[in-house]
Amino acid sequence: MRGKTDEERETRNIVKRRDFLKAMTGGIAAIGSLSALAMRRPRGRKPNVVILFIDDLGYGDLGSFGCRDIPTPHMDSLATNGVKCTNSYVTNPPCSPSRCCIMTGMYAQRFGKSGMARGLPIPKDHPTMAEFMRGAGYVTGMIGKWDIGSRQQGPLDRGFMEVARSAPSKKPFICLRRDRSEVFRTDLDGDYMAEFVDRNKDRPFFLYFSPNAIHSPSGDTPSRYQNRSKAKGKRKALAGALIAVDDAVGKLLAMLKKHNLKKDTAIFLTGDNGPNLGEQGSAAPYRGGKGQGTQFEGWVHTPAIVSWPGGVPAGKTYEGLMCTMDFYATAAAIAGKPLPKRCEGENLLPYLRGEKTGDVHEELYWHNVDPLDAPRRNLQAMRWKQWRLVKYPDGWRLFDLKADPKETRDLAKDYADVVTSMRKRYDAWTAQLPPPDTSCSKKGQGQGGRMPRGWGWATDAKTEVWKGQRKTKRKRK
Repeated sequence: MRGKTDEERETRNIVKRRDFLKAMTGGIAAIGSLSALAMRRPRGRKPNVVILFIDDLGYGDLGSFGCRDIPTPHMDSLATNGVKCTNSYVTNPPCSPSRCCIMTGMYAQRFGKSGMARGLPIPKDHPTMAEFMRGAGYVTGMIGKWDIGSRQQGPLDRGFMEVARSAPSKKPFICLRRDRSEVFRTDLDGDYMAEFVDRNKDRPFFLYFSPNAIHSPSGDTPSRYQNRSKAKGKRKALAGALIAVDDAVGKLLAMLKKHNLKKDTAIFLTGDNGPNLGEQGSAAPYRGGKGQGTQFEGWVHTPAIVSWPGGVPAGKTYEGLMCTMDFYATAAAIAGKPLPKRCEGENLLPYLRGEKTGDVHEELYWHNVDPLDAPRRNLQAMRWKQWRLVKYPDGWRLFDLKADPKETRDLAKDYADVVTSMRKRYDAWTAQLPPPDTSCSKKGQGQGGRMPRGWGWATDAKTEVWKGQRKTKRKRK
């Protein structure tokens, strides 16, 4: 066989180089498609985490979820730049127990909180999300409503290093400045969020924003907000309150942009329960909410958005079954620290990125049976696939939420096998729970935990706090 000429060798080498470059180009493209979601931040710095936990936010009250009469451009921009989660739930509504779930990453029924009884302690041997993130090297801050734990378990006791204070006046949503002038509480909240980010821009932070708005009464909302919507009747005041919250979120986003932190900040947005029906909040396309609608889907099915330009894709919709307990687990994954053993949530990131498909949870449960709570809020239910099983005084009813989101057709008799299967699993789950903790009587109920008194920011080093009607001083640690 004759030897190859120099020309042939060169031609072969050129072909090899072309094949190599072609393979490398394809490989780089593939890697690029994955690394596009990779976190880009200063070396050694962890991504920031922000929780926006809006009071009484209905599924149908955001533009990104179909609302047409209330403009919410800043919150909607989170969906545009992140993932809209259309099948997200709170597992223990309303208010206080819902906050316990998101802050502990557990079903609150696990420690006896099966309803609205305030003042019940949360586990001392299980870290709150704030304690966990603080242990992971984060600056932790809270703005707004706490309503968690006993009077000895205020936010400064359970992991928050900074808590924003605002002295209230005689009106729930109006605060007094030091000079005794009035300011709308939600305006102040937005200023506090921007201030917190500005002050902590050079280190990783965990911020929990839980505004009092859009909880009733929304009538305190200034007309400059109410007049910006197309809403009518009682809904106009609620719309104004939600617009004020959206403006507050806008202040947060503007400060993140100013310091080039958007790609390094994961933002989670959801509500503590369904809409306030008394103020014409909307759960559309579902039925129910706060008031006389607490047996229906709209009471527990809330809008949810996860926005993280450096970590999840933009403009995506995730339809899998998930809940607010998952926020803790996802924050732990972002922080790069193992999740506490008792947490029941799951890391959402693989699902939001498309690395995993299907439901985060195969099923979710509701067991609100606190004898101290209002009877209308008694809720025993289960969600599995498209099915919702819920207990009524006359027995268990079954609904196909995909075909019948307003729960108008009881299919329990038609699908008796589905009812039997779901009942078996529900009974097995509730058998693991302790009885509701009734140690906090109705008369003794009040705001869970002690809140800082005064104006500005309180820290865990030294501050004045409320304890009932008495003022006490926290000792310096």
